[in-house]
Amino acid sequence: MSRRLGIVIVVVIVIALLLVVIGNVATAHTNPPVTTTIQWDSPETEALLRAACFDCHSNETVWPWYSYVAPMSFLVAHDVEEGRSKLNFSTGHGELEGGEMAEQIEGGAMPLRIYLPLHPEANLSDTQKAQLMQGLQATFGGERD
Repeated sequence: MSRRLGIVIVVVIVIALLLVVIGNVATAHTNPPVTTTIQWDSPETEALLRAACFDCHSNETVWPWYSYVAPMSFLVAHDVEEGRSKLNFSTGHGELEGGEMAEQIEGGAMPLRIYLPLHPEANLSDTQKAQLMQGLQATFGGERD
């Protein structure tokens, strides 16, 4: 191996380590306590919601490996913080109204398209989306407009 290639490899390793350190230090990977218990209409509704929504809309976020590496760590932490601030199933914060949530799913606003490639479990079929929307309305009430 040439000396020049060795230097390039060392520089790449150092940069990668710096990105990991920055990603860990600069972003919080927290899961505050769960303070609300939801009485789901069915285990299926809960399972679908956990698969498609809980990483951003609960205090039970599963932090994937790339959420510890900058710059992805900044993007993931931002999305989780924003999601929790709008709707948090773990605290009851936000608009816990089934019809409104169903509209977000039906209109394609949720889950975010950027989330789906790395989370195939959140890419629900039309049947699963219909089941989830019906379950949200049964659990939280409300009608779609």
